[in-house]
Amino acid sequence: MPGLLPAWPLLSAFLIASFVLAITPGPGVFYIVTRSLLQGRRHGLASVAGVALGNLGNAFGAAIGLAALFAVSALAFTVVKFAGALYLIHLGVQALRAAPQSGPTARLEPAPLGRIFRDGFVVALLNPKTAVFFAAFLPQFMHLESVSIGQSMTLGSIFVAIAAITDTGYALAAGAVAPVLRRAQGFRALGRYLTGGAFIGLGIFTAISGSRGSK
Repeated sequence: MPGLLPAWPLLSAFLIASFVLAITPGPGVFYIVTRSLLQGRRHGLASVAGVALGNLGNAFGAAIGLAALFAVSALAFTVVKFAGALYLIHLGVQALRAAPQSGPTARLEPAPLGRIFRDGFVVALLNPKTAVFFAAFLPQFMHLESVSIGQSMTLGSIFVAIAAITDTGYALAAGAVAPVLRRAQGFRALGRYLTGGAFIGLGIFTAISGSRGSK
């Protein structure tokens, strides 16, 4: 869209940087891969959609100044951060409490795709570091001639789209491995504990990580 994108040399630098950052594993990728490995490709793709929508919410939040609030208000940042951490721990506890299933082809704790989408959305949205990241990253590729909120939303949407593509690659790769793992003896029982422990560990990591400037 004219006026909302930088000139091509700067835009190409933005696209390359976005791809490198998007393909680097983080909490969202970890969530997607875990769901894909233990519940299959469809659940992984539902996670991708949820995480993408949550990231888009953070990008728009950064555009309207939410990231600026997090940058100056330690209380606001801490409240949102701990809310996200508690939600991850809640997912872990749910996985640990789920009754194991029987049968040679049973999957670990099948869940409606809508719930998987919702969980991915909440995990991504309740990560204030993402909004701060967008506020720090996007202005490097913006020009002053256009309205900054429009530029920020446009570049943020492009970044989220790139991240959704790379996340889809992670989901498809993990989903392809999932049937092999599910046929392994004892994997379903072990997978339940791995899932619960992974989400609880990720929640604890989110809670104790103190930097507000990192993604």
